[in-house]
Amino acid sequence: MMLTDFLPTTKKELELRGWDYVDVILFSGDAYVDHPSFGAAVIGRTLESIGLRVAIVPQPDWHGDHRDFLKLGIPRLFFAISAGSMDSMVNHYTANRRRRSDDAYTPDGRAGMRPDYCTITYARIIKQHFPDTPLVIGGIEASMRRLAHYDYWSDRLMPSILQDSGADLLIYGMGEKPVKAVAEHYAHSKEVPVDIPQTAFLAASSFAESLEDAVSLHSYEQCLKDKRAQAENFRYIEEQSNSMRAMTLLQPTAGRVVVVNPPYPTMTTGEIDASFDLPYTRLPHPKYKGKTIPAYDMIRFSVCMHRGCFGGCAFCTISAHQGKHVASRSKQSILQEIEKISQLPDFKGYLSDLGGPSANMYMMSGKNRELCERCRRPSCIQPSKCKNLNDDFAPLLDIYRTVDRLPYIKKAFVGSGIRYDLITEEYMREVILRHVSGRLKVAPEHTESAVLRLMRKPDFELFQQFNTFFDKVNREAGLNQQLIPYFISSHPGCTTKDMANLALKTKRMQFHLEQVQDFTPTPMTLATEMYYTGLNPYTMQPVYVARTKEQKLEQRQFFFWYKKEYASAIRNSLHRIHCDDLAQKLLSKNK
Repeated sequence: MMLTDFLPTTKKELELRGWDYVDVILFSGDAYVDHPSFGAAVIGRTLESIGLRVAIVPQPDWHGDHRDFLKLGIPRLFFAISAGSMDSMVNHYTANRRRRSDDAYTPDGRAGMRPDYCTITYARIIKQHFPDTPLVIGGIEASMRRLAHYDYWSDRLMPSILQDSGADLLIYGMGEKPVKAVAEHYAHSKEVPVDIPQTAFLAASSFAESLEDAVSLHSYEQCLKDKRAQAENFRYIEEQSNSMRAMTLLQPTAGRVVVVNPPYPTMTTGEIDASFDLPYTRLPHPKYKGKTIPAYDMIRFSVCMHRGCFGGCAFCTISAHQGKHVASRSKQSILQEIEKISQLPDFKGYLSDLGGPSANMYMMSGKNRELCERCRRPSCIQPSKCKNLNDDFAPLLDIYRTVDRLPYIKKAFVGSGIRYDLITEEYMREVILRHVSGRLKVAPEHTESAVLRLMRKPDFELFQQFNTFFDKVNREAGLNQQLIPYFISSHPGCTTKDMANLALKTKRMQFHLEQVQDFTPTPMTLATEMYYTGLNPYTMQPVYVARTKEQKLEQRQFFFWYKKEYASAIRNSLHRIHCDDLAQKLLSKNK
């Protein structure tokens, strides 16, 4: 692999290509991995595909003299920024706000290679040195912070990231379509574009007066004073983000207005194929030779078959960023990628994942598009499955079986999470018998109905049925595979008693839980709005929230009822809420 097979990252690499200018310079909080799972590579290759010269500066040093921001000069069209594949604050801190000691998107997992609030920090540096050059921000951090949002790490309501960063334009969601339109605009004008779908910008208050069919949100200042206003805003934001007939959103902020244009239509199969079929090397840049990038190692032999998720989980950002409506790749595109993977160094014939945001939504969509266009439901499967949903598993099973027959594939696993509220017996038998690497992960998230309703997850009884079926198929086939359930503590609506019941129910199912986490509020999710406001935005009814560190740790301890060191604290917690009977059942050796 030659250095010129990658997008250039240094002056020397520009010279190797014979370039005396660059059209777009993209700064990324992640290491540069030239792979379709890494956003900077996708945006870079997309712009390259329309004939532009693109350079990537991965993890620039934001200290000192800012030389990494200056080394490539001024781009012909615009600067671009992405904080990376995660919000930088989620990347840096645990649910208890403790600093993490590693970073999966950095060589050798080294921490400290990007700043807190990465997008804002990078943007301010660029605007300091190049105030007249257009600056476009995007990626999940900018996308989820495009309007007023609660920031858990500073424990405050923050305005649109456009205000704090000083950026000219924000691209939200998956950026291939809008970034091409933005590049075309800036090729002819240095003015901020106002009519490109899936973009946001700050405008004078008078700009809003000229717009028709726009939704006016409560101002940032109103939301600071009244949490109810913030809760009311969220419902409009979520509904418009998921709508096929979305309207422009307007939010007054500091004497101006944030304008969020409606998103592009969901990508067609041809459009998403075109993105995944770009000439990625599928490797880290040669500058990282001899180093490992944990996030890359995890996905290097995996295939993403679709984007988007119609599950609508309250705590998840997937639908808010990738969209509720699923965009699926063609079988041909998927098989071509698998062939490329088979030619990579160290490939031994095992695909770690044939999946997507949810493994089992491939090629699923509404049967009647007109009904989908009128729909405002955030989830197509909760609280019940939509009758208009085409949930045919035939295309997905065909992919599995075709891949199984490939001579260079020994085994293709399903590593992505499976929605067990969206399965058939035929599909699950296929997965259990042929595509489990010994452990199958699913996410019931909780056991108590009231909490699950707030989470937009199915009743726990469905998981119990799924567990029984999983054990039955394994027993009949003589397999010794494990079901690994994921659970969350401290989710809005969850009490100490709810956690004790969770512990007792999973104990009776003989689970010693491993995959658990304390709820972390992240921008632009329903659960975060409930956490911040104490209200359910869809009913405006109060919701209990475990806010303090002590309350959150008290809930978390119930995951580990089977460890002796937690017994005394669990007993004390249950005594305090007059549930000594639960303590007896949970801590006794009997089931």
